[in-house]
Amino acid sequence: MLREPAELRVDDHGRDEFPVGLLGEAGIAPGADLLAFGDGDGRIVLRRAEDAMRDLLEHGEL
Repeated sequence: MLREPAELRVDDHGRDEFPVGLLGEAGIAPGADLLAFGDGDGRIVLRRAEDAMRDLLEHGEL
């Protein structure tokens, strides 16, 4: 599936805002706890903390 990319800009304080549609598509609700980590090649991965912890407990990896 091809998706329309969302353009984002990091502000002077290192913050960014994600479009609500993009967050909804990823199943991320307002107030959700997230884990963020670099995945190489200029990528940043965001995961819902509950999903990451479940994968860690069940499979020993994030």
